[in-house]
Amino acid sequence: MALKAAFIVPHPPLIIPEIGKGQEKEIKKTINAYEEVADEIAEIKPDTIIIITPHAYSYFDYFRMPFGNKALVDFSDYGAKEVKFQVSYDDDFIKSMKDATKKAGFPLTTEGKQENHLDHATAIPLYFINKKYHDFQIVLFSLSGLPLQTHFDFGSLIENIISESEKDFVIIASGDLSHKLKKDGPYGLSKEGLEFDEKFIEIIKSGDLMKLMDFSDDFLRKAAECGLRSFVIMLGALSSYDYEKNLLSYEGPFGVGYAIASFIVKNKKLPIINTKHNPYVYLAQLTIENYVKFKKVIKKPDDLPEEMLNGRSGVFVSLKKFGQLRGCIGTIEPIMDSIADEIIRNAISSATEDPRFSPVKENELDALEVSVDVLMKATPVISINELDVNKYGIIVSKGYRKGLLLPNIEGIDDPKMQIEIALRKAGLSEDDNYYLEKFEVIRHK
Repeated sequence: MALKAAFIVPHPPLIIPEIGKGQEKEIKKTINAYEEVADEIAEIKPDTIIIITPHAYSYFDYFRMPFGNKALVDFSDYGAKEVKFQVSYDDDFIKSMKDATKKAGFPLTTEGKQENHLDHATAIPLYFINKKYHDFQIVLFSLSGLPLQTHFDFGSLIENIISESEKDFVIIASGDLSHKLKKDGPYGLSKEGLEFDEKFIEIIKSGDLMKLMDFSDDFLRKAAECGLRSFVIMLGALSSYDYEKNLLSYEGPFGVGYAIASFIVKNKKLPIINTKHNPYVYLAQLTIENYVKFKKVIKKPDDLPEEMLNGRSGVFVSLKKFGQLRGCIGTIEPIMDSIADEIIRNAISSATEDPRFSPVKENELDALEVSVDVLMKATPVISINELDVNKYGIIVSKGYRKGLLLPNIEGIDDPKMQIEIALRKAGLSEDDNYYLEKFEVIRHK
């Protein structure tokens, strides 16, 4: 069937009247919006509700998916032991997810502590839903410490399983915003906290959800938020659809930001691979797909832009899988007749000949993120002060030994580190009398 809707919700325990004992009245907007979400879900009548939580048992290097016969919603830890009910897991979806992630080599585990009852970030949305609708099963995912891009890719993988199922689904992305909105709040105040909530609300209102991927780890740490990775997984699942967005509420009277938003799916988009939005990436994708599946080198298409058919330049083709490097091969100077030919050659090499990795398999194709860097002419570097790791790649050389590093690589923060890595790639040391050049690239993603 399909994904029908997704919702962003917070999880303050005091929103439950038996816990808040009157304090919940101070977040009445959030309660009203929660009721609206529950009404929407009752109208959709999903077979399965997928909940993404930042507070279940988790690992740094893996996502986790608990399983079992029944899961207990129980607020006795918060002094409300009378509020409890059971829900059941969707075993069919869990099995499909395990099989798909194992096949794709994705970092998902079902191991770890099996909680006696669900964490509060899961239980609170279920509390509101259960008041209006009961005929559903759940799937639960906890977050990881992996990059935001990997969380986005995880959401895309979830959507793949949804699209192959005969059931209807709703996704709940549970997460609070910044915990540092007030000096007298439980976590204090930070300017990053205020800025995060302001930017987050702007992004939701604009509908340009891909901007959720732009926050740096350092900024997020200072903002002390807990929900962004939940929201990014949801975004990965929604990226295959057109949807109607609606910010239902936002408030933060206790120094923690609470936002509720709905995303009602309208229809599924055409896959990006079937468009020529970026002909450089399209050509690389098409080349890799045909070579991996059929061991055939594609014929160069005639309808490519003129600069690809007649221009010549060095080209690097880079592959990532779930945010991690999966292959990168390129040429510093052009050796083929055109940029298009250079892309075809280097795309095949990146997928099958990078000595750091095994050749790409057919079952990995859907998980690959492909980028193409077209190199500009290199110029000599007189002083390290001329370098900028985000703008310039570098080439170090001595005789036949050469080492190249592309610009704007995650984890490379200064020119000294950039030079050190390039030297190691060339088999050179800092004491060698090497030649240093810099270059810019046009990056196609």
